[in-house]
Formats: sequence, C-alpha cells, structure tokens
Amino acid sequence: MKTSLHLIFASVLISGVIALKPKALLSDSIQLTQDDIGDFSDVDFGDEATASLDSSNVTECKVFPGDRDWPSVAEWTRLNRTLGGALLRPTPAAATCYQGPDYDPERCQYLVTNASSSHFWLDDPLVSLTQWSQGGTCALALNPMGNCTRGGFPEYVVNATTVKHIQAAVNFARNKRIRLIIKNTGHDFGGRSVGAGSLSIWTHNLKAMNFIPSYRLGPYNGMAVYFGAGVESWEEKNFMAAFNVTVVSPGCGTVGGVGGWMSSGGHTTLTSKVGLGADQVLSLGVVTASGRFVTADPYTNRDLFFALRGGGGGTYGVVTSAIMKAYPPINVTSTSLSLTVSPSSNTTTPTPGMLTDTEMFWQGVGTYYRFAAKMLDAGGYGFTYIYPLPNNSYRFVTSSSLIDVTPAAAREFMQPLYDGLRGLGINITNPPLPFTSLYGQPSSSIGPSPGNTRYRSRLLPRENWDDDALWSQTMRAIRTATEAGYERGFYFHGTLTSPTEDVAGWPGAGSAVNPAWRRNRMHAMLMDEAPAQSTGRDAVMRGYMDLLRAAAPGAGSYMNEGDPGEPDWQRAFYGAHYARLLRIKRRRDPWGVFWAPTTVGSEGWAVRGAEGDYPETQNGRLCRVG
Repeated sequence: MKTSLHLIFASVLISGVIALKPKALLSDSIQLTQDDIGDFSDVDFGDEATASLDSSNVTECKVFPGDRDWPSVAEWTRLNRTLGGALLRPTPAAATCYQGPDYDPERCQYLVTNASSSHFWLDDPLVSLTQWSQGGTCALALNPMGNCTRGGFPEYVVNATTVKHIQAAVNFARNKRIRLIIKNTGHDFGGRSVGAGSLSIWTHNLKAMNFIPSYRLGPYNGMAVYFGAGVESWEEKNFMAAFNVTVVSPGCGTVGGVGGWMSSGGHTTLTSKVGLGADQVLSLGVVTASGRFVTADPYTNRDLFFALRGGGGGTYGVVTSAIMKAYPPINVTSTSLSLTVSPSSNTTTPTPGMLTDTEMFWQGVGTYYRFAAKMLDAGGYGFTYIYPLPNNSYRFVTSSSLIDVTPAAAREFMQPLYDGLRGLGINITNPPLPFTSLYGQPSSSIGPSPGNTRYRSRLLPRENWDDDALWSQTMRAIRTATEAGYERGFYFHGTLTSPTEDVAGWPGAGSAVNPAWRRNRMHAMLMDEAPAQSTGRDAVMRGYMDLLRAAAPGAGSYMNEGDPGEPDWQRAFYGAHYARLLRIKRRRDPWGVFWAPTTVGSEGWAVRGAEGDYPETQNGRLCRVG
C-alpha cells in the first residue's frame, strides 16, 4: 500500500545493521480510520477525482468567524474528541502587555526582556516571528498602543503529534470550507504561518529522529536519517554529534529542517559541496488535501516528490516526515574579514581593515565578492553583511568557509584575496590560524523574539562574475542600494553559494528547485524592519531591488527570504517549473484547501485586509479572485 511504504523502508531498504524502532515512527503509524470517523462526516476523506474548484461547495470566501456556516462550539468540541484533546484555542502571548483580562505586567516584562533567552517563542502555537505578517494587532511591547486583537492569528490550532491529527484537521477544514495554515517554529518572513479566521496545523511537536546506517533506493546506497517535520536544526546537530554523521541542516539552530526551509530549497554552509536541503530528500511522508497519508519518493507519487522538493510548501500537502541523505563527518574551516570606512576619521595610526577612502572600501568589497567564485567552485561558502553607518560610513563583515581542508590549506587558498586587497592599498593580513570545526556540533535551542524583518532578494548568476560589464553593473546596484540604507533603514546581506545540478546529484537534480539556484553565485538581499502600516516604504525598497533585477534579468529570487510582494513572483520564485507545479497543485488540491501567499496556485485567492495595513499582511478574510 502506498500509505505504508514510508513505514516499511526500515525493513525493506535497510541492508543490515539496525532497524528503526517502531515507537520512533509512531507519529506516522497512527492514522485516521473509518472507525475514528464513524458518523462524523466533517472529518471524512475527500476524493480528488470528483472534486472541482468550480463546484458549489466552494464559495467566494473561506468561512470566517461570525458567518452562518462557521462551525458551532459543539462541532469544534467533537473535532477535539476525534483529535484526542489536541485542539487548542490559545490567547496571543503578548496579550499580557495590554490592558484587559489577560494583563500581567510581570509576564509582559519577561516576554520582552528574557523570553528570547529561552525556547519560549518557538514553542508558542500562534506566534510568527515576523509580527507585520499577522497585522501587528497584538505586537509585543512594554507600553503598547491600542488593544490586543486576534488579527491574523488563527482561531484554532491542532497540536499535531500524529498523522491522524493532521488528517482530521485537513478533512475538517476542507469539508467546512475553513482557511487552513501550516506552522512549525514560526521562522517565516512571508506570512505563510498565520491567517485570520483559520485552523492551523502545528507540526512543531513531530520530533521523531532515527539513524539508518545503510539505505538503498535506486542508485543511492548510503547512510540516511529519518526526521519528523518538527525537528529543528539544533536537534539535528545534536543528533549528528551522537551518531558521528553529517546531515545538511539550516544554519539557524531553531529553523525546522523538513518544513518550509526544505520545501523551498534550503541553503546552508554545505550547499556548494553537497547541494540544497531539498537535494537531500529520499522520501517524504505527506498528508494530501484529500486527507490521505501517502509516501512520495522517486518511484511513488512522483508528482508530489517533485513538487515538495523546492516547489514551495504549504500548498500541495502537509509533510509529516522525511528520509534524507547522511554523510560521513564533514569539517568546515572558516576565516573572517572585516572592512570599515569612515571618511571623517582623522586617525593617524593605520588600523587593519579601517579605511578613510570610500572608493577603496567599495573596491575591497568587490574584490572579496569576485574572489568568492573560486571558493564556491571549491565547495565553499561566503556569508556577508554590509551595514550603512552614520556620516557616510560603512562596515563590511564576512565569514568564509571551506569544506574538508586543513587550516594551512585554507590559509593558502585565501592568500590571493589578501594579495589583491593589498594591491588596492588595503592594510589587512590573512589570518594565520583559520578556525576548523565539525559540521553539526551540538547546538543551542535559544530562539529569537518576534520582530518585523522583511526580506527582498535576488539570486545573482555566475554570468555576472564572468562578464566584466555585468560585474560592474552588479556592484553599482549593491553600492547604490547600500548607500541609501542608513537613511532608509535597511542593509545588505549576501550569501555566496553554488548548488549546481552536478552537486545536487540524484535525486536532487530532478527536483522543483528554482532553476536560478543552479546558476547562483550570490543570494543578494536587502533587509529592513517593516512598519505596522503602509507608508510608501514598500515601493521605495522595490525601486532599489529593481537595480539588482536589471543587473540579473530573469535570475529569480529565493522564496524563503524573498519579498512576499515580489513582482511576477511566479517566475521569480519558481522559474520554468511554475506551469508544471500549477498542474500538480490543481490535480492534488482541486478544493483549494491549502493556501499561503506566493505559493503555487495562490493567485486564485487573496486576503481582504484592513485599509492601511502593511502590504501582504494576513489579517483579513481569504476570498477567491477573478
């Protein structure tokens, strides 16, 4: 049976050493049955073959609280019984900061000052770590203005710890025509983890992990791991340390490795060496819009396997777990470089990396970025920021990583960069002892507090490094945008990585990953803090991004760290795959159960937000368009 293949890989495809413990696969093995459904037709399964978006069952808008068709208390109670008590209706945590029945100044003080030193916000069933996407109706602050309202937070949350929980939630939302969202940790910069009047499937507590010493699937014969959808990167890294293996994992410790990070691509330190997060997947457990649990791999449900690896999450189904490639331990050798320019500085003692000539500073930045192509071709990685400072000053910080090389070899590799900087007159020395560590060392579970970060990004291709005219245009675009950053309140972030098809291997090269990734040299980003209401800032920021688009026309963008208001987002986020992905979406979800902004097929619906809301907030009713 298709629904059981993901569970029996342990016995069929593991050649020897150990088998997966049944209790570790409990989340996938407990599924919704006809006995569970009984006469409760609201949680019964659907049939894609008889469904249609044009059927009378699909009204203009999703059912919203206060509507005649909104489920009664008795219906929500019965759903909760089917879920075994997993249905939550939590109050927004920041409500403790507002006058009213939940007001608690001591609790508010803790949330503002200390909660970010814990795992509190990651364990919250409602919160998204970007408050603007929720509408900012209950923003975290010591002395907030106005009242705390639910806004874009979901009405109910299913704390999913089994496949059964997810199936019942999907079926209830589909049959009752309620907006459905999927959330894990809340690391979401595009509004995909919140939605007014919705039912949320919270996958955060699907924490099963297993090591598979020998796994065979098609041409793949090697180690693998099984991770539940709620496993975070810090948990993956602790797991790697325990089993002395390497698994491609998000760089931020509290990002989930199997959810939106993977399904939209997922870049990290090892990307130029072994590929994106999506390239590591061998098999997925998925609950579809019909409520059925299926396995997706290169030979079973191949359309889902294609779409869910790089084609965006939250629109084809709910990923419950993944089997992914594992590697022998990989060492990472890192070295850093910093340049600062302060034209008004009158220091007489030269300080390494401290400049007074702005032109020299930007030549140094360009020298590093162009040299980085050699790092990427060697399987390395670059992580950089350019911060605009007061008085026309700027700071450029970098971390460069080389994979499985000794410190001495890394220093020798980087020496031409420092020779080039010295040729410009920049007094800086190649660090004598680069830092080497094992990828996947034990990591912290401390998470961030909610903020308002908004990304806008471009994937700059290798052609821009190979052509002098394009290179000059690229650096002019970066410089022009950054020099406007201090006044406008944004800064530049560039990650350098090269996940080519050759690096992706099998089955990664055959995924829905945006083709722009396969030619990428730099993921170029402008980052700022979004205001609570529209002030014209969005249009201003888009103007600076247009400079980067002009330097790399058609190059695309990365959805996880892209602008939810990206022009022509279908082409930018998905490239040539969009038409195929849209066919899969319509076939797998003819009801329109799954919706999130800028996901495949989302153009058929739109959120009717309040006037004055910042663009792309999810504080409003979801309705069909066109």
